[in-house]
Amino acid sequence: MIKLGLIFALLSGLVVILLAVDDHTATPPPAQPDQYLNDLCRLLQAQWPKNRLINIVCHGHSVPAGYFRTPIVDTFNAYPHLLHAGLKQRYPYAVINTIVTAVGGESSDQGAKRFRDEVLCHRPDVITIDYGLNDRRIGLEKARQSWQAMIEMALASNIKVILLTPTGDTGAHLDDPDDPLNQHAEQIRQLARQYGVGLVDSLVAFKAAMNDQCRLHDLMSQSNHPNRRGHELVTEQLLKWFEIPSDKTN
Repeated sequence: MIKLGLIFALLSGLVVILLAVDDHTATPPPAQPDQYLNDLCRLLQAQWPKNRLINIVCHGHSVPAGYFRTPIVDTFNAYPHLLHAGLKQRYPYAVINTIVTAVGGESSDQGAKRFRDEVLCHRPDVITIDYGLNDRRIGLEKARQSWQAMIEMALASNIKVILLTPTGDTGAHLDDPDDPLNQHAEQIRQLARQYGVGLVDSLVAFKAAMNDQCRLHDLMSQSNHPNRRGHELVTEQLLKWFEIPSDKTN
């Protein structure tokens, strides 16, 4: 009986260990810019008649919608259009739609409600999500739930996702980790790691530019909307996810 009890205890311990290993491996690894969109980037390289239409949807609030100094909407100097132009320069054979489903003034709880009918309906290959600035008014928990809902809907449809941390705001204390803008940025980074999706850390890019003798005001068209220079910083980070694969194939 003692031996049987010992064997049972050992087997139980082994089951616990195996379950723990399984739980650990169930978490996807962090997405890497040189790997995450490789299959899509090969499609972007393809020439007619092997190519097809690629749809990129930019979802979010006023920044991807193109608002500069409200109520001016400067579409062609905002990062969705700059991304489109950058991709066309890099992939001259590609047929690309950059579709903006962003709404000025919206937070992620509102964006999540529209997601299935107004985002997934475009059958996107990639979705970018950018709500960090406005989510400060709904709080971290409600924002987390909304982002998770959108990410999970996209992944369930086998769509790649790139999350964006917020761009700058002249009213925020960017050097204070407890400032809501920094808190929401950190939560977005955590979500990217949790789901193994892409991350464009716009806030880090803004802080890095400021460390290079640039003032935040030099990147802004108004207190919470970037100017062309600010949108270029975001675009540079987005384009890192669309590098030409090293094993180039057509």
